[in-house]
Amino acid sequence: MNNYRNTQQIMADVLVVISDSDRGGIGVTKLCSKSNLSHGRLKKLVSRLTSSGLTNTIEYDGKNTFVLTEKGKLYLDEYKRFSDFAESFGVEM
Repeated sequence: MNNYRNTQQIMADVLVVISDSDRGGIGVTKLCSKSNLSHGRLKKLVSRLTSSGLTNTIEYDGKNTFVLTEKGKLYLDEYKRFSDFAESFGVEM
């Protein structure tokens, strides 16, 4: 059985990786590696996360660094809570 991640799981994984980074944020290369996504897919996802206000992009010296916003932290907490709730009923997220 293959365990593929759905869009919500991927989004949560990316937010967790960003959240676990230090206060300075995380760069694109490390984010791709730690979230197991291609650069193209990550670029689209981060664009959605930024436009939703869940992350901020800090551009410094021509490089992008991503940080989690308060709204992103709240989303991640609620996602984890809902995921745990669904799993308690045997529903896989």
